[in-house]
Amino acid sequence: MAEKKLTFEENLAQLEVIVNELETGDVPLEKAMTAFQEGVKLSQTLEETLSQAEKTMAKVMADNGEEVPLDAEEQQ
Repeated sequence: MAEKKLTFEENLAQLEVIVNELETGDVPLEKAMTAFQEGVKLSQTLEETLSQAEKTMAKVMADNGEEVPLDAEEQQ
């Protein structure tokens, strides 16, 4: 069965759980290392999602239907 792709919010919630778990300091070293690695992967996924969203939001549709950067629209 194909694995369900998690939403940005679900990934962020998972990262928060990992951070809270690691901050308690009551985690065995092996589990802490695994959790840290998972946290790094989640962080990278979140960064990619935010970067893509930023690129999408930086464009607006011009009157003729062409995409233009947001800052170019502000200059008009």
